[in-house]
Amino acid sequence: MFDRSRGVLFPSRLPAFHRFAPPQSVEELVQWFWIPEWDLEPGVVSRQTVVSYPALNLVVEPHGVSLVGATTRMTERMLRGSGWAVGALLRPAVVRTLTVNPSSLVDTEQPVDAPALHAQVVAVMGGARERHEKAVDSLARWLSARTFDVPSDARRANTMLEVLIGEGGANTPTEAAVRLAVSLRTLQRMTHRYIGLPPAAIIRRRRLQDAARQVRERPDVSLAAIAVDLGYTDHAHLTGDFRSVLGFTPSDYRTESGTAARIGDNDSVVPWGATGEDVHHAQAVPQGVPTERDRGGSRS
Repeated sequence: MFDRSRGVLFPSRLPAFHRFAPPQSVEELVQWFWIPEWDLEPGVVSRQTVVSYPALNLVVEPHGVSLVGATTRMTERMLRGSGWAVGALLRPAVVRTLTVNPSSLVDTEQPVDAPALHAQVVAVMGGARERHEKAVDSLARWLSARTFDVPSDARRANTMLEVLIGEGGANTPTEAAVRLAVSLRTLQRMTHRYIGLPPAAIIRRRRLQDAARQVRERPDVSLAAIAVDLGYTDHAHLTGDFRSVLGFTPSDYRTESGTAARIGDNDSVVPWGATGEDVHHAQAVPQGVPTERDRGGSRS
């Protein structure tokens, strides 16, 4: 299972969002559904800094439907006014029904031609009663209709992602290949086919999310000890990961997250599709809101 709280760097800064476990009909297709809604006062901007899960998302918003690829960067999204999104964090088994080349979607997105789905979700999100449940049902039905049967290789791809980023995930591609009883080359082909990233990049993202949580939640534990616990070679490699993706050091983050927990503000750093620990009260950030894109990569 995925850790539902992993990657939320500043939980105290986020408003409440909603997250739903998938219906049984799409359990092999969707990790979870997430629905953020916001209604900000005029002139108020909420800056959401996103560190996403290494997976694809299908997102319905008022302006359309999009398939969002896995990311390698930290990005910023500015929430203004009011809005909503209904998203599904996809499991690998459904990816090939939506795109034949997930690598082409890394750090980007593409529109999905699904006018009936869009109309249904917009209609139910405009209502008051059970709008979240109805929106999830509409998205689940649409995905289920596109996937009549999940082949064995797609099920193995689901297992692959669990091994790479699930609880107790592998620390190296070689370890993951051994657990899956496949060659390293086969593992590399699988991750490119179903996610679009190499296995090392997927593991690195998971370890970074785990590291951020431990740095925040274990203030009395040394950074060197956290680095060793998560399989980093040393403290310097942990710091390098923070700098290259987030743009700040673990020490700076530990200080800032402690301050944020005490005072709160409108800024936050969260993973794409990530949520809080309660299945119905998630903390996530929508795709496609006004944003300053592609901040991150290599920054010193």
